[in-house]
Amino acid sequence: MIHNIWWSLPLTVFVFFAARKLAIRYKSPLLNPLLIAMLVIIPLLVLTNTPYVDYFQGSEVLNDLLQPAVVALAFPLYEQLHQIRARWKSIITVCLIGSVTAMCTGTSVALLLGASPEIAASILPKSVTTPIAMAVGGSIGGIPAISAMCVILVGVFGAVFGHSLFNFLRIRAKASRGLAMGSASHALGTARCAEVDFQEGAFSSLALVVCGVITSLLAPFIFPVLLTLWG
Repeated sequence: MIHNIWWSLPLTVFVFFAARKLAIRYKSPLLNPLLIAMLVIIPLLVLTNTPYVDYFQGSEVLNDLLQPAVVALAFPLYEQLHQIRARWKSIITVCLIGSVTAMCTGTSVALLLGASPEIAASILPKSVTTPIAMAVGGSIGGIPAISAMCVILVGVFGAVFGHSLFNFLRIRAKASRGLAMGSASHALGTARCAEVDFQEGAFSSLALVVCGVITSLLAPFIFPVLLTLWG
C-alpha cells in the first residue's frame, strides 16, 4: 500500500531553495541545488525507512511540472532564432558529433570492463533527457530504470563541473558552451546554463532537443556495431 507522505513536498522545496541560496552566495559549483537536495533527502529517506514510492507520491506535483518546464525552454530558443538560422549547419554538425560520441564512449567503456549487453544498452542513451533515454534504452534491450539513473548522474556531473571545465579550457563562446552542455548533460546542464547566461541556455536547450532526436534515430544502428567491436 502506498502512503502519501505529506512532508515530502515542503521538504523538497525547502531543501532546493536553501541549496540555491547557498549556491548564489558562495558561487561554488559543488553547491548545485539538485546535488545538495539528493545528498539531504536520500539519507533522510533511508534513516526514516520511507519507501521511494511514498515519497514520490507526496511530491508528485513537482514531477508534473517537469514537462511544462521543458516546454518553457523553447522561449529562450525563440529569442535566439536569428542566430540559429545563421548557424544551423554548424549546430547540426556539433549535435551529431556530440550524440555519437556520447553513445560510443560510455557504451564502449562498459563493454570493455565486462558489462553485459543489457547494462551497456542501458548506458548508451545517458546524455539525453530522461523520457527519451528510457525509451531508447528499452528499445535496444536495456533496462529503462538504469538508463534513468545514468541520465541523472551525467546531468549532475555536467551541471556541477561543466562550467569549471569550460573555464579551464578557456572556452568563452556562449554558443559553444551551450551546445556542449546540452549535448552532454541534457536538461540539468541546460538549466545550469540558463542560470549562468540567457544565450547559453538557448543553445543548450536547442542541443537538448536535437541530440534527443539524433540519439533516438541512431541508437538502434550504433549499439549492434559496438557489440560487434567490443562485446
